[in-house]
Amino acid sequence: MKNILTKLDKSFENRIRLGIMSLLVVNDWMEYTALKETLDTSDGNLASHIKHLEGKAYIDVKKEFVGRKPQTSYTATELGKKAFNDHLDALEKILKNRG
Repeated sequence: MKNILTKLDKSFENRIRLGIMSLLVVNDWMEYTALKETLDTSDGNLASHIKHLEGKAYIDVKKEFVGRKPQTSYTATELGKKAFNDHLDALEKILKNRG
C-alpha cells in the first residue's frame, strides 16, 4: 500500500486542480470563463491553481482575440494527461486493496 501512495500526485490533491484536470482531459480546450463557472470558483482561486498546473507543464495556455475580446483557453498536455491518469490509477488501486 505504501508504494501505491507514492504514485499519488500532490498536484491533484486540491479539488480545484482535480476539477481543472478532469475537465481538460475530456475536452480538447476550455475557455477560462467556462472553467471558472463549471468549478464555481473565484478568479483568484482559479488563476492560482492554473499557475501551479502550468508550472508543472500539465496544461498549456492559448491567448487569442475573438472579435475584439481577449479569450484565454487551456488544454491538458501529454505530460499532464499521463500524470493525471497515473494519479487515477493509483486511487483505483487503493480502492481495490481496501479489503
